[in-house]
Amino acid sequence: MLPGFALDTKSDTFKFEDKKDVHMTFPTTVVPESQGFSSKRLGQVSALLERYISNDLLKGCSVLLARRGEVVHLESAGSTGTGNKKLELDSLFRIYSMTKPVTTVAALMLFEEGKLLLDDPVARYLPAFKDTRVHAVSEPKNLKLVEQERPMTIRDLMTHTAGLSYGWFIDTPVDRLYRESKVSPAATKLQDFVAFLATMPLVFQPGSHWRYSHATDVLAHLVEVIADEDLGSFLQRRIFEPLAMKDTAFGLPKAKADRLTSVYCPSENYSFTLDYSTLEPGVPIYPVDTPENSRFIDPPFINGMAGGGGLVSTLPDYFRFAQMLANKGVFEGAELLGQKTVELMAMNHLSDKVPPLEIGGNPIPGTRFGLGVSVIEDVAASATLGSKGVYGWSGAAMTNFWVDPVEDIVGIFMTQFMPSDFYRVVREFRVAAYQALRE
Repeated sequence: MLPGFALDTKSDTFKFEDKKDVHMTFPTTVVPESQGFSSKRLGQVSALLERYISNDLLKGCSVLLARRGEVVHLESAGSTGTGNKKLELDSLFRIYSMTKPVTTVAALMLFEEGKLLLDDPVARYLPAFKDTRVHAVSEPKNLKLVEQERPMTIRDLMTHTAGLSYGWFIDTPVDRLYRESKVSPAATKLQDFVAFLATMPLVFQPGSHWRYSHATDVLAHLVEVIADEDLGSFLQRRIFEPLAMKDTAFGLPKAKADRLTSVYCPSENYSFTLDYSTLEPGVPIYPVDTPENSRFIDPPFINGMAGGGGLVSTLPDYFRFAQMLANKGVFEGAELLGQKTVELMAMNHLSDKVPPLEIGGNPIPGTRFGLGVSVIEDVAASATLGSKGVYGWSGAAMTNFWVDPVEDIVGIFMTQFMPSDFYRVVREFRVAAYQALRE
């Protein structure tokens, strides 16, 4: 039996139990067959989680699968990490880059209100980017700067074609400059961090390539400037409160620290720049960010509003956000976006001239990019189950969500492990979910 639920034998659905110290109403779960899933086949999902947890590859996982707005599978297994505290449905996860779609929705709200257009130059709102120079790609090792051929646009920020980078990569001297500066959104106010980015060269001409980057952090500050409101306040007022996302925020008060999960890694000290390719699943794993030492707890939480990766959330909270997207902008009476805006968000916005997607040399086959989300364009090339048009994104600690507009499915996977591609569990969860679909 799932914690916090009681089986209603008349309707075969799970209903929320009123108990002490409950932080939210968990989603109600229906019989999978009512939405075209096989209960027996969904056992593959539980078996997958058990395999990773029993072999001590992961400490705990929470998953959700919904169709037509009805949750057909909801499960938390294992522990929160250190101390072996049971993982609950209201346990808190650092969702890192799953913050990006939330920030993008905030910007699209301003777009709908006529306060910006997607092809507006970023420098119209953040003038420092008017003079940002570009590294000539023809000089891969030596830094050679040229002028922007066309201005960086808001659409470029949303699609990671702005020319910005993350500093983790080793293929350009621009990333080396990022690293040498030691300036990070984890220790810098968003306004100051974006001002720093404007002084760094772009890796390529805006619009010419796709590169995972701090673009959404720039978009976050642009939202602040246009709305005349800090990002955290804007998200709380315009997204989290309407959707009743009670546990989603930038950082945590100490009162919630006991619900925070621990991040694990196959090294005692994690770094985005370390090479883990020589390690195999099954090596010892170590806690690298725990409730006792996490920078996400206030204090010492100081990174403020990192729009590209600063949010902490729960599985039920993020489901409300993802289901809002699946519902074309509405959820339980809250209307955040118009139908056509969500459709625009979930379209491929990359031209054929933009090379195939990859992160740090690792290809993302069959995939292009929309506004703040990846989009499956070729299911066969993606080598997984799903539909053309599936969109979503992941977080650095192995969190993931997707929306399938064809089958009207939402899937969410939550754990806390770095690096995010060390295991295949996210892809395996998607296979386990779709193989159970019968109609």
